[in-house]
Amino acid sequence: MSTYMAAAAARSAEVKTEGLLRGACALLAAAAALLVGLNTQTETVLLIRKKATVRDVQALWVLAMATAASAGYHLLQLLKCFYLGRFAGGKPCRGVAWLCFLLDKGCAYVTFATTVAAAQACMVALDGAHALQWNKLCHIYTRFCEQVAGSLVCGMLAAVGAALLSAVSARNLFRLYPSMLPPPPPPSYAG
Repeated sequence: MSTYMAAAAARSAEVKTEGLLRGACALLAAAAALLVGLNTQTETVLLIRKKATVRDVQALWVLAMATAASAGYHLLQLLKCFYLGRFAGGKPCRGVAWLCFLLDKGCAYVTFATTVAAAQACMVALDGAHALQWNKLCHIYTRFCEQVAGSLVCGMLAAVGAALLSAVSARNLFRLYPSMLPPPPPPSYAG
């Protein structure tokens, strides 16, 4: 009975740790989505008022949507962790474990890819592209660029957290499969 209690306590600690990591990822992804999605700045350039928004750079819009979806996914998974922490009585299902594993992998890849794509697009705004005659925009829209940089940092941290959660999901999944190694021989007593 004590072995069962120790295993249940260890599983409860693992679920709490996963819940904390999922909560942190949800907050970081939501912060990235809100920072870039609600970011606007209006400046007067040569007597013309121009407004910089997230829609001006398609990669930023995709980043806002991807991180918002990632935050929602991690929030749903956090609710699953709360449920498992409270009512962890049933046997884990391989199908659910596979689904969580694949969704965690996809979430990590999408968050990382959209953050890197947005960072690449922002480098053009920061440095300009002289061959295409694109001017530097970050010296005009300074606050806008600073908030985008903050959202990129939050997005990258959310991607790293999602990669860690993917490893946790892989551990939870492959724990459901028995070992393929033969059991060790019983100890022999010489005597």
